[in-house]
Amino acid sequence: MGAISDVPGIRVGHREKSDDGWLSGVTVVLPPPGTVGSVDVQGGGPATHETDALAPTTLVSTVDAVVLTGGSAFGLASASGVQRWCEENGRGFAVPGGVVPIVPAAAIFDLGRGGDFSARPTPDMGYAATVAAAAQEDGHDVGRGNVGAGTGALLGRTYKGGTGTASVTLDNGVVVGALAVVNALGIPFETTPAPSMLAPLPDAPPMNTTLVVVATNAVLDVAECKRTAAASHAGIARALNPSHTLADGDTVFCLSTQAVALGRSDEAARQVSLITLQSAAADVVRLAILDGVASAEAVSTPAGDYGVYGMQ
Repeated sequence: MGAISDVPGIRVGHREKSDDGWLSGVTVVLPPPGTVGSVDVQGGGPATHETDALAPTTLVSTVDAVVLTGGSAFGLASASGVQRWCEENGRGFAVPGGVVPIVPAAAIFDLGRGGDFSARPTPDMGYAATVAAAAQEDGHDVGRGNVGAGTGALLGRTYKGGTGTASVTLDNGVVVGALAVVNALGIPFETTPAPSMLAPLPDAPPMNTTLVVVATNAVLDVAECKRTAAASHAGIARALNPSHTLADGDTVFCLSTQAVALGRSDEAARQVSLITLQSAAADVVRLAILDGVASAEAVSTPAGDYGVYGMQ
């Protein structure tokens, strides 16, 4: 299946806690300096931070880190710890007197799943996840399953979700990778659930989200990253049924490390190269989501017995 770290320079760090009432964590994707990025939000219930700064019409085009976190909107505080690490290491948008790190973030809803509603990721956890990412070697193994932001993830409000990753290398040397945190209302198309599986569990709020980071070594500008993030949502729709609901905060970030030029000899070549890349991105997102589900461990919680769907 590969991993998002197959894109040269992309590193991933996790921090989580699953005791003393905790069942949550943080995942940080740390790209190389100069990485261009954007985002596309298509879920009806997002919890995000600094996503407006990634629009093609805004001042800044580069991204210093992406944070995926548990804790709903409370967990977005973990991004400040990531910003602190970036500032300490001179990563950020240069301003008089220093740098301002560009660290967008998105959160899943996992509040109270470990028993303590107040147990949610902190700035220190974000900082630690960034330290872990920075310490990784190029092409490192990426943790899968109930790690990082996927620690407290659920699927269809009944089964364990988790963190998954996948990658593909195209004939032109372009690598496309994806990291997904699956906390979705929907469930994989490979299964045939009873309708009751989508019914709310006792005391379970209808809060769900699939978070994705797509990364590529292809040279893309911010508008092309935005378009690639939007196209990648097709991978969520192919993997999960339903998707992009009012109760999901489905969000896709796209990062371009600017290493491999695409064919741009004329407009037709440009379109073909972008369509090929974006089609691959959607496929890789689908694989990363299914990997996150397949890698999740069965656990038992007060809401019921969670297991993992068997997939062929």
